[in-house]
Amino acid sequence: MAHSFDTDSEATGLCAFVDASPSPFHACAEAGARLAAAGFSLLSETDAFPVEPGRYYLIRGGSLIAWSSEAASGPTTPFRVVGAHTDSPNLRIKPRPDLARAGWQLLGIELYGGPLFNSWLDRDLGLSGRVAVHGENGIQIRQFIIDQPVLRVAQLAVHLDRNSNEALALNPQQHLTPLWGVSSEPGDFRGYLAVAVGVDAADVLSWDVMTHDLQRSRRIGRDLDLIAAPRLDNLATCYAGVRALIDATEATTGARAGASWISESPSNPPTPVLVLFDHEEVGSQSERGATSTLLPSVLERIVTSAGGGREDFHRALAGTVVASGDMAHATHPNYPEKHEPQHQIAINGGPVLKTNVKLRYATDSVGAAAFITACGQADVPVQHFVSRNDMPCGSTVGPMTAALLGAITVDFGAPMLSMHSARELCGAKDPAMYADALAAFLNPQT
Repeated sequence: MAHSFDTDSEATGLCAFVDASPSPFHACAEAGARLAAAGFSLLSETDAFPVEPGRYYLIRGGSLIAWSSEAASGPTTPFRVVGAHTDSPNLRIKPRPDLARAGWQLLGIELYGGPLFNSWLDRDLGLSGRVAVHGENGIQIRQFIIDQPVLRVAQLAVHLDRNSNEALALNPQQHLTPLWGVSSEPGDFRGYLAVAVGVDAADVLSWDVMTHDLQRSRRIGRDLDLIAAPRLDNLATCYAGVRALIDATEATTGARAGASWISESPSNPPTPVLVLFDHEEVGSQSERGATSTLLPSVLERIVTSAGGGREDFHRALAGTVVASGDMAHATHPNYPEKHEPQHQIAINGGPVLKTNVKLRYATDSVGAAAFITACGQADVPVQHFVSRNDMPCGSTVGPMTAALLGAITVDFGAPMLSMHSARELCGAKDPAMYADALAAFLNPQT
C-alpha cells in the first residue's frame, strides 16, 4: 500500500505535539484532544463502560488508553495494542525547594530518570505539571505550563576548572540546582505556583512539577531532513501511536461500512488499542505504570461491556499481539565502536525492530514476524537493532506488558541520536514511516 502519511506534515505535527507536551499530563491532554477531534469520547474510570461499540479513551494522570470497538465481532475479538510512554528524564521540583546561597535564590530538584546531566546546563528552563489545591468541593487538580525562562542551571566557568573540557564531573545534589533569582533570602515557590494556577498560597497542597527546555522543536540540517526537539524519547512514539490509531480506526470502520476496498480487510479485524504509560523512565511501578493493572483491567472491561465474561477475556488475550514502542539508538558517526557492526541503524531509515535474547526486549520470532508484516503492508523499510555483546542493553515496557497479559509482544522504535539529552535528534522522514507502520499493525490485512 502507498504511504498514507505525508512526510512534511508528520514532521510538523510531531514538533507541535512535543511542544504542547512538556509533562506527561500535558502529553495525555494533547493526545486526548487529537483523539476527541477524531470522534473518540472521554470516559471516566468510575463510570460503567458503554455497551455500544464506539471510539473511547480514558486518562489516569500521565497515562492514557484509547480504543475503537466499532469493528469488533464479539467479546472474544483479540486486541492489537500499541504501547509507548509519556515521561522523559528531567529535573523535578522537591516538596520544600526554596534555597538561598551566595546571594542567589535556587530551587531544590530531584533527578527524574537518567538524564544526560551536561545537556541541562546553561539552558533557559520553564516549568510544567500539576498542582493539588483546596477547592470548594474538595481537592482539585490543576495543570499548568510556564513557558518563560524562570530557571537556569549555570555551568562553572572554564577559568575555574581547567579540566572541564577533558572530564566534566557533575554531582547531581551539588551542581544541578537551578537558579531563579538574586537575593540572600529564599524565594517562595508555593506562592509562585499559587499565582500560576489562580489560588491562594494556603490552598496549594502538593505538586508534581518539572522543568523543560524552552527551545522549540524544529527541523534542522542542510536539507531540513532532521528534527531537533526535547522529549523525542518517547513522545515521538506517542505521536505516531495517536496518528496510527485514528488512521487504523477510520480504515477499519470504512471497510466494515462497505468501502470499495473491503476485500483487503480481514473479516474479523482485531480491536485496535493505544496505551501511553507514565513512569517508564523510573521503573513503571506505579498505579499508572506498565507494571500496574491499568492495561489488563481496561481490556477486561472492554470485553465485559461487550457482554463477555472471564473466559471470553482470556480467549481475546490468547489472540492479542502487542507492539511496544520506544525510541532506538541510531548509529552515531562519531562513536561507531559503540554499536553492533552487523546491525547499523540509519536516521530516516524506517522503524527499528529491537531484539535481545536476555529479554530486555520482548521480541521473539512470532512478534517480529507480525511487525515485519505490518511494515511490509505499509511499504516501509525495517531495521534491526541488537546491542553489542560487551555492552548492557536498555529495556522498555515490552517485557512487563508481555508478562502481565501473556500476549505476544514485539519491541520496536524509531532511530535517534542524543537519547536522554535535554534536546534530542531524529530524522524528519521517520515520523511518517513510523505512523504508517503502526497503523498497519493495528489494522492487519492478512
